Amino acid sequence: MGGLTEDAIRDSVVALVEGKVGLADAVIAGDDRIDTMNLAIEDGCLSVMATQCPVAGDLRLVHTLMFISSHLERMADLAVNIAKMAKRLPPEGAPSQLLGLISEMGDKTSLVVHDGIEVFKNKDLELARRLPELDEPIDRMFKVFFKELAKVVADEAAFEWAANIVLSSRYLERIADHAVDIGERVSYMVTGKPAEWN
Repeated sequence: MGGLTEDAIRDSVVALVEGKVGLADAVIAGDDRIDTMNLAIEDGCLSVMATQCPVAGDLRLVHTLMFISSHLERMADLAVNIAKMAKRLPPEGAPSQLLGLISEMGDKTSLVVHDGIEVFKNKDLELARRLPELDEPIDRMFKVFFKELAKVVADEAAFEWAANIVLSSRYLERIADHAVDIGERVSYMVTGKPAEWN
């Protein structure tokens, strides 16, 4: 599920930046599979809790699995939102520098998501503690988009397209936040204590 979500995020940004409508359609169509996996994980976890009554570390593991699958499902939904934006091709005069910015932000976001999944796979608390630091440049980039948007006020079509790019940057910023949340939850799963880096 994590791998499919990573693919959806990366492909949605590529579709947006390169105007690949077919790739955007594939991201949108692939979301059903991620939704189905999320429900299967949730059902499995509830079944384990109901029939085996896990305690301590086992209970934290089951709860973390539900938490992470829910975050991955949400990330995939945000990737679908970006893919939908990719179906709106830029009008003439649209600021192309926004595409470069969104591509860079997408790369950084993909890295944070990948690392968030690695944190869970390897129970890597050191990497978990670094996730907020990796998220900071993404938060800063998000603010840059508003400055760029302010430059595009004369042309209504260009402004509407640019506003959609800004919205996509917000989705990427939220995706990275979900990855940081995964790191915090894994820290709790491993240590039994809430993450202290907030």
